Amino acid sequence: MARAGVGAMTLRRLQLFMAFAFTVMADPVSSVAYAIESTLRGLKGDLATLFPTMAAVIAVIAIVSATYDHLIQRFPSGGGGPQGVAAAFGEDWAFIPLGALLVDFTLTVAVSCSAGASALIAYAPGLEPVRILLALTLVVLVAGVVLLGQSGRVAFAIATQLFILLAAAVIGSALLGDPDRAGASHAATAPLVSDAALVPLALAIPLGMALATGVEAPSNAIAQLAQLDDATRRTFGRWTLWLMVGIVGALTVGFAAAAVRLRTGLPPEDSTLLAEVARGSIGDGRAFAAFQAMSALLLLSAAASSYLAGSGVLRALATLGANGQGLVPHAFGRINRFLVPEWGVSLVLVAAAILVAAGGSEQRLVPFYAVAVFASFLAATVGCARLSWREGRWGRLALNLLGALLVAMVLAVNATRVDGVVALLASAAVAAYLWQVWVSRGRPTGVAEAGAR
Repeated sequence: MARAGVGAMTLRRLQLFMAFAFTVMADPVSSVAYAIESTLRGLKGDLATLFPTMAAVIAVIAIVSATYDHLIQRFPSGGGGPQGVAAAFGEDWAFIPLGALLVDFTLTVAVSCSAGASALIAYAPGLEPVRILLALTLVVLVAGVVLLGQSGRVAFAIATQLFILLAAAVIGSALLGDPDRAGASHAATAPLVSDAALVPLALAIPLGMALATGVEAPSNAIAQLAQLDDATRRTFGRWTLWLMVGIVGALTVGFAAAAVRLRTGLPPEDSTLLAEVARGSIGDGRAFAAFQAMSALLLLSAAASSYLAGSGVLRALATLGANGQGLVPHAFGRINRFLVPEWGVSLVLVAAAILVAAGGSEQRLVPFYAVAVFASFLAATVGCARLSWREGRWGRLALNLLGALLVAMVLAVNATRVDGVVALLASAAVAAYLWQVWVSRGRPTGVAEAGAR
């Protein structure tokens, strides 16, 4: 009887972990749908450089993830980058990652819904003339679903798992099948690894770093596992983080290798790189339709997660302080009968309409997208480095400093682009506004926990 009870408890724990992990990783897994194409565009369609560039991107993500692994170990109740920065330098500095994350959540909704529209258009090209309207409709539709409650999280987890399975089938067929059956456009297959030019590679890496958005999610999301003890939350957070890095890394290098083998160059306006790879791999039939449908559903799941995250942070900021005076209007602290902060969702919806300026194209938004979150990464890695120095953990210190150096290099490259500067200024403006209000209201405590709350 006791053994059966332990078995049932273990099964429930496993089910909880699967639901948690695959919901949290919806954002980074979905970014595979547009980050590889964005990188190839940055490389001017040079397939010979695509694979080493994406491999370099995954290596950078793994190094940055090591810092977030340290944050999970230090703060098992959640908090992520803001908590680490506050512990290292004081709560004043927590506004840097908070401002960056708020901009990132909004852009995630815009990019994901635009990419979802692109996935549908790739299957039904006749929708191309209404791209903007379709993307805006998806933004509103996802917001409506989110306002009905959080029961959809299980659906998010299932969508992520199904996409991973279908993506593995596409990659496997592309790498093991005959590339000529797809009518490849070049006479010879490009080499998987070539003598890549350093400068184009370095300039394209920041575009591929759209894959890194969501790296901080496990360190914040473990706060939702209040029913578990600290040790189990650490385990859930760390396993989720590294499972996410492994899956995103495998899908990324797999699709990059498939694109090279099938000689899939830049797609036409009414398609996407992943859609063209899928067509060349599994044909244009029902399997292709299923892949495109699951791609769109996963992207919308990522948008839903960001609606919840962004509105949740706004709610935490609205109720900050002992007297609940907050840093943003009290309306953002209200929740509807489904326990969702409706005003926060509405604000994110309005801000996500920025996709109109980009013509509903996720590829025009990606150069803005991955920049803001790297300000958060830089703050987190530097904060962790200081904590590691204080504690005399020299191995961790080396990893934190290496992560900070790589993130700083990515930000420096982004600073050479107008869109990168605009994104950084937007996150800095949000951070500065929140900091100014915080100071004017007597520096209430709890800023560092806003992401976790």
